[in-house]
Amino acid sequence: MLLGVNIDHVATVRNARGGVEPSVIEAARIAEENGAASITTHLREDRRHIKDEDVYTLMRTLSTRLNLEMAMAEDIQKIALEIKPYSICLVPEKRQEITTEGGLDVAGQLERVTEFIKPLLEAGIIVSLFIDPEETQVRASAKTGAQFIEMHTGTYSEAFGTENEEREFMNLKNSAALAQSLGLKVNAGHGLNYTNVKRMHEIPGLVELNIGHSIISRAIFTGLGEAVSEMNSLIK
Repeated sequence: MLLGVNIDHVATVRNARGGVEPSVIEAARIAEENGAASITTHLREDRRHIKDEDVYTLMRTLSTRLNLEMAMAEDIQKIALEIKPYSICLVPEKRQEITTEGGLDVAGQLERVTEFIKPLLEAGIIVSLFIDPEETQVRASAKTGAQFIEMHTGTYSEAFGTENEEREFMNLKNSAALAQSLGLKVNAGHGLNYTNVKRMHEIPGLVELNIGHSIISRAIFTGLGEAVSEMNSLIK
């Protein structure tokens, strides 16, 4: 498995004071130097953390790959088509949420999702759909033309260490197997940390784990380089 590091929370700290520190560009560089195979940023409609100029600069400076998380918003789509990141991950987005709270309802808006990602695919951008590990969502995702799904691991992460852990884990494992049987590649992320990430090794064929909050949290005490390196070692 590969490690994708989400640097959104670095931007959250920067924006708290309205200045330039800490630098998301420097955070990306350190993450890359310590094993990150890609850098993930979520350019939200409200721009609460990552800003437009961040993604433009990252595209010029990254030595690995940019994975741009985005909602189905025309202005964000326009930016994606202009900068052409390696990949985009389509996520649901609500203004009042603290973070992404669940997967995209592909099954309930199949035509809209298919039409929205079509120009991105035509531009050569790899498209991933962030979905809950449910059969209906996996099957719908396979109909859109997207090459990847990213399984929402939040429910599993919350259930880790409880009586519900095995059920939630099997939802992930079974959904990954179904997706692969339908020709989709599979990533995973959300809520994964230095303890619960170990079970991702039990899911065959996972390509990449996208992890942000736990890494940035650990970095407060250890430094970002060590935090990324430790997580990279765990997933390998």
